[in-house]
Amino acid sequence: MLPKEVLIEVVRSAPLVSIDLIARRPDGAVLLGYRRNRPAQGFWFVPGGRILKGERMADALVRIVRRELGEAVPVSGWRSTGVFEHLYDDNFAGVEGVGTHYVVLPHNLDVAADVVLAPDEQHDALRWFAVDELLAHADVHAYTKAYFADAAGLGAA
Repeated sequence: MLPKEVLIEVVRSAPLVSIDLIARRPDGAVLLGYRRNRPAQGFWFVPGGRILKGERMADALVRIVRRELGEAVPVSGWRSTGVFEHLYDDNFAGVEGVGTHYVVLPHNLDVAADVVLAPDEQHDALRWFAVDELLAHADVHAYTKAYFADAAGLGAA
């Protein structure tokens, strides 16, 4: 892990590459976490995390699945679903005037209906949302909604 001072300079100077996890139950519900960290603090968002320097994408996916979703969720079978871009006015440290730019590689996986999950240190709660519900919910972040807007016939968000 980079020291906070070094990481804020990276955030100030370059985009971060991350993986978002779109976990779906058989009924179509999608797992979201209520974020306690910046950026996107105070919003429901799909779990995810950044790829570390020197870390292969496959290894990052395994690490992020284990950290964000735990041992009950498989690390194989995830399907890449394109590339998205997330731009925020704030950053993980709350340093004024430093925005965060992510290049995001979302991955999808169908999970068992009875999978048991628990919130990690980044989320106050985890909750399953029907797609139409998350699209209508004011506290679901727009970047999360963008993953599902086409499926609802709304076009790109």
